Amino acid sequence: MIEESGKRRRTMAEKRQLFMEMRAQNFDVIRLSTYRTACKLRFVQKRCNLHLVDIWNMIEAFRDNGLNTLDHNTEINVSRLETIISSIYYQLNKRLPSTHQISVEQSISLLLNFMIAAYDSEGHGKLTVFSVKAMLATMCGGKILDKLRYVFSQISDSNGLMIFTKFDQLLKEVLKLPTAVFEGPSFGYTEHSLRTCFPQQKKITLNMFLDTLMADPPPQCLVWLPLLHRLAHVENVFHPVECSYCRCESMMGFRYRCQQCHNYQLCQTCFWRGHASGPHSNQHQMKEHSSWKSPAKKLSQAISRSLGCVPSREPPRPLFPEQPEKPLDLAHIVSARSPDAAADEHALISAHVARLQRGTRGARGRPSPSVLDSPGRLDEEHRLIARYAARLAAEAGNAPRPPADLGFSFDANKQQRQLIAELENKNREILQEIQRLRLEHEQASQPTPEKAQQNPTLLAELRLLRQRKDELEQRMSALQESRRELMVQLEGLMKLLKEEEQKQAAQAAGSAHSSPTHGTGRPLPVPVRSTSAGSTPTHGPQDALPGTGGDAQDAFTPGTRRNLRNDLLVAADSITNTMSSLVKELHSAEEEDEEETEKMQNGKDQG
Repeated sequence: MIEESGKRRRTMAEKRQLFMEMRAQNFDVIRLSTYRTACKLRFVQKRCNLHLVDIWNMIEAFRDNGLNTLDHNTEINVSRLETIISSIYYQLNKRLPSTHQISVEQSISLLLNFMIAAYDSEGHGKLTVFSVKAMLATMCGGKILDKLRYVFSQISDSNGLMIFTKFDQLLKEVLKLPTAVFEGPSFGYTEHSLRTCFPQQKKITLNMFLDTLMADPPPQCLVWLPLLHRLAHVENVFHPVECSYCRCESMMGFRYRCQQCHNYQLCQTCFWRGHASGPHSNQHQMKEHSSWKSPAKKLSQAISRSLGCVPSREPPRPLFPEQPEKPLDLAHIVSARSPDAAADEHALISAHVARLQRGTRGARGRPSPSVLDSPGRLDEEHRLIARYAARLAAEAGNAPRPPADLGFSFDANKQQRQLIAELENKNREILQEIQRLRLEHEQASQPTPEKAQQNPTLLAELRLLRQRKDELEQRMSALQESRRELMVQLEGLMKLLKEEEQKQAAQAAGSAHSSPTHGTGRPLPVPVRSTSAGSTPTHGPQDALPGTGGDAQDAFTPGTRRNLRNDLLVAADSITNTMSSLVKELHSAEEEDEEETEKMQNGKDQG
């Protein structure tokens, strides 16, 4: 039981790790929601090492794991999702040099927990194939043009026209990413998201789809997507220009130039935070620059353009054919072969059947990974076997038969039919065995309904405990914030008391020199240390403010018998008593000063 609770705590900590690291980056100070969303998603992309995986590598991973043969609405469990993510990162490490290897286990944990938090908020433990494809294709590296081409292939029909219902489903899946990084109010899915992209219901081809999503500006609900790719492009761009606000002599990333103020330029940090100086205002129009050109280069380009030396601009992207390319049908293509080729093919088929049988026999209690991980490949091999058998039967029926060899041809035809029957029987047995292994694998990887229904009360208690734990964690965070604020206030009050004490001591010393008989040298009362807090430990709290002492330090010192509320009350009472004593001392000092002044005035009058 203790191990299970510890495992749950570790799982919760891993799920919160990425979001805690993102919160530590303080992206919320960015005033524009578009830049804020793009920066958060870029952080998640780099932290999960998805920027190292190209879109073509991602498509290859989809095919290796058989996602291209599954329907978009097919649900896959978390264990299979983890297998897909593992194959992506292990293949990535094979491509990277040895000096740039990534931590595969950490990347798998971060990406898996982020996908579950974004696409399985209700805790069903399953994701659809379309959700996995949409998320990984959006967050991986590569050109936005290639990504959009792949996305269009998933939401279009055989004629190359977009299916609006599938595009609407795509928007639902993609817009879950901004919601996962707490930007749902700005870029969450609404019923009008489809209309904002394509206001007129008409036939949308690939070129129209690319023109719409890569326009300037793009549709409002997806305005963060091209910005995410621009962020990746300008991270290492250097601008040898001084920022007009922070006076930094150079800039990295974006550069913003005001269109109204002369030579007023801001770095991306100052612009994102809304800083302005002089006559410049945040309401002025700013132009975003992602590269730096020297004045000499600008002058040479202007001269070349005026002389007509520069060719006309090329289109921003290539144009693609309206009709999609149809895949080649290789089913009826038969290569030229020798008389011994049939025997070689029979031997190849027999070896393949034997290998499959060994794989199925070696996985009695445990499915073989080579059989289960690539169902599409197995189906293709079975179709190959069936095609070979059909071709052999056709050749046997259409072969010319000399009259002298009728008996021999009849025997050969009979042997071929027997071989075909044997191959069909073996193929049928292999298919049944594979189906049985798949069922066993699914039953082993998924919790059975009988287990889930054995103790529904226990499941309900577990859900309540998790909910209670989340509430306690939120309450603890709120108490920690209140604690820090109280410590800051107490520290300020202690500083004020010390300053007043020093002033009172200086006034007492001055009055003692001027009139020693009537001066008061009584010190101000010091706040008494709380005795109800128990013994004081030898070390202070880890998050205590530097310089905090006295009752403020004692009130927040952790101990085995301490009560935070009582310590706060004691500290507040002590501060109240100190302030009362201070006020009394101030009043008594003023009265004595007035009496002394009156006596001196009376003495002068008598003299």
